[in-house]
Order: sequence, then structure tokens, then C-alpha cells
Amino acid sequence: MKSVLVLVDAIGNRRRMSAELTSLESDQPRVAVLGLGAMGQALAGALLSAGHPTTVWNRSADKATMLTARGAPLAETASAAIADSDVAIVCLLDDAAVRAVLEPLGSELRGTTIVNVTNGLPAHARAQEGWMRARGVDYVHGGIMAVPPTIGQLGAFILCSGATDVFRRVEPALAAFGRSIHVGEDAGLASLYDMALLGGMYGMFAGAQQAIAMVASGDGEIDPFMSDLLLPWMEQMLPFVPMNVNARGEVAPEFNPQMQAVALENMIEATRAQGLSDGLIGHLHVCLDLMRNAAPVA
Repeated sequence: MKSVLVLVDAIGNRRRMSAELTSLESDQPRVAVLGLGAMGQALAGALLSAGHPTTVWNRSADKATMLTARGAPLAETASAAIADSDVAIVCLLDDAAVRAVLEPLGSELRGTTIVNVTNGLPAHARAQEGWMRARGVDYVHGGIMAVPPTIGQLGAFILCSGATDVFRRVEPALAAFGRSIHVGEDAGLASLYDMALLGGMYGMFAGAQQAIAMVASGDGEIDPFMSDLLLPWMEQMLPFVPMNVNARGEVAPEFNPQMQAVALENMIEATRAQGLSDGLIGHLHVCLDLMRNAAPVA
């Protein structure tokens, strides 16, 4: 069939050329990806690998080079990309960037379906959902629990919130990225869960950073400490997280919160004695408060 390809060269000049394209008809949803940072490129690449007709758009056209080489059309505008899709996936820097791209389109968006996976606050997601609904847009908010290289791989998953029927409709496209999990009709829930999971991840990173700083302050060998001791130890401890962490602030008696409180006080004192910043021990104070509150009153 005849198709017109729009090619954008390095200096931004456009030229049009007609090309004969032969392809099998696809019953996969047509998807647009708006935003081609590292994550956006990974999402678009996964969609292409899964056989979805995929249109891409980005303010800087040069970021689309690898995707257009794989056959993805590059839309000249965000509006054109959305119009050429069954579902548009928005993956931009922040909520302000999303509003800057979508709000000028206004009524042009009526009848479209948008999945916004841009990181942001629950309040941002709820406001976006309200704005979209008022303009006749079906909206799902998402949180990507993966890094770009793991998109489409085992273990990657996407948190989604919003209307269940809309989620079911976009689920086939989201399957290209990993397992999709609908956490509720409240559009803000995906962001809430996203923030919670990322908080757990960064808490883990903070603990590892403090451990590395401790060893480095004693002129220890960092690489073997990390590979042979720290990572295996953290992995070994993961199954015990539910026994020490819950919404009630309870600690299983066999983990002796009173003893753990003493150990945490020692860790804090030892970190300071090594001349390290108190900024490294915030997580230890959180755990110390937990253990003190859980310990039986003497």
C-alpha cells in the first residue's frame, strides 16, 4: 500500500517521499508514544517488538531515529500522534510537561484514550483524570515499575488506576511492557503505589549507601564487600521484611525489638564515630523509632 513517510534530518528540514510498504494487517491496537526519553524509547521499542503499529512523537525529533529505523512513523505534532492511535501513552518528564503538551489540544482530544505513565503525585493523576473526563477523554494513570532495559522482561510490571473498563481496553497494549495491575478506580492510586514502591527501593539504596560509606571510611575494599557480603546479605533478609514492617508498627516478638533498638543505636553511634554525615542515617532513625515503639514497656 502507498504510504508517505516524513523524514526529519539532523538540521530539522523535512522532506516527503513516497514509498511502497508491504505489511501484514495487524489486529493489534494502534499505539502512540509521546515522549522519547530513555523510558519512552523503551516503551515504543517494546510495542514495535510486540507487533503494535506504533507512532512516536517527541519535541526533539532526533530521539526518534532508532524507532523510525524500525518502521515507527514520527508524527509532526502530539495531536497528530494521538489522532493516529487507538491509545496514546504519555511518558514525559513531569506533570507540568504533560499539561504543557496536552492542555493546548483541548477539544481535539475528545473521543481519544490516554494512558499517562509520567511520574507524579496522586493529586496530579486525579487532576489529570478530571480534566480529561471533562473533555470526553478515556483516561488511565500508570506507574512503571521497571527501568528502561527491563521493559518487556520478566519482573517488569505497570500499576494502573482509573475506570476498570478503560483499563481492560488498553491492557493488550500495556502487555508489551510487562504485567499490568489495576489497583483501583481512583486515578491517584497508581501514583500512590508507585511512590510507595519507589520509597522502598530508595530506602534500600540509602541503606546500601550507608553501608558502603562505613566500609570506605575504614579503608575497606568496596567491590568485594558489595558483591560477596552486602548484596547476598540483603537478598537473604528480604523474606523477613513482612515480619518487621507493617501498617500497625508491630514487630514479631521473635525479632526482639528491644534488642534491635540497642543495635540501631550502636549503628548510629558507629556511623558518627567514623566521621560520616547524619544524612546517611535517616533510615536508621526510622527503624529505631519503630523498634522503640514496638518494644515492651519495662
